[in-house]
Amino acid sequence: MEEDPDHRPIILLSERLEFPPLDFAKADGLLAIGGDLSPERLLMAYMNGIFPWFNEGSPILWWCPDPRMVLFPHKVVVSKSMRKVMAGNQFSLTCNKAFKAVLDQCAIIPRKGQKGTWIGAEMKAAYQMLHALGHATSYEVWEGNNLVGGLYGVDLGHVFCGESMFSKSSNASKFAFIHLARELQQKKYRLIDCQIYNPHLESLGAEEISRAEFVRILKE
Repeated sequence: MEEDPDHRPIILLSERLEFPPLDFAKADGLLAIGGDLSPERLLMAYMNGIFPWFNEGSPILWWCPDPRMVLFPHKVVVSKSMRKVMAGNQFSLTCNKAFKAVLDQCAIIPRKGQKGTWIGAEMKAAYQMLHALGHATSYEVWEGNNLVGGLYGVDLGHVFCGESMFSKSSNASKFAFIHLARELQQKKYRLIDCQIYNPHLESLGAEEISRAEFVRILKE
């Protein structure tokens, strides 16, 4: 009889830099609890298909869902209206010019069905450290001198692990995401990790693949 994932115990991490096998994850993708957000642990996590996601003030939770939401860069969907936006002069784009500001905006932007934020002080400090080490990247969208959109994530060199995005002006986050996909396609990146299903990203071409396929691509 096949084991019910929801009856698997949750693994408590120690100070050792290790994670349990991915098939230990529960049905919702929860793999482990505890540990820390050191750069070494974070990089180990992302390179193995694992990411942290927890509310501020709660224990650190580590996830590896199945299926996995991803975008293959060459499959990005650009609607007719977005083609006009991309070709216009409303927005300009920069990379790694305002990482902290993007992080701050992703933390405070209101999101439908979500109370509070999972990007707390501990998470901010962790990703700023990754950014300082050259492993986390931000894309900023400007309307004149105003920061109106952007995204950030962890760059593994062949896979970009998207973490969060925000938009204060219509289409600003789409503008950043499409630019990211086009740039990564030119650099021959395999995919953008979008983690879990999101209808907004699905409209831009993201799709679900199995955890096994996702990890296979990660390990290439």
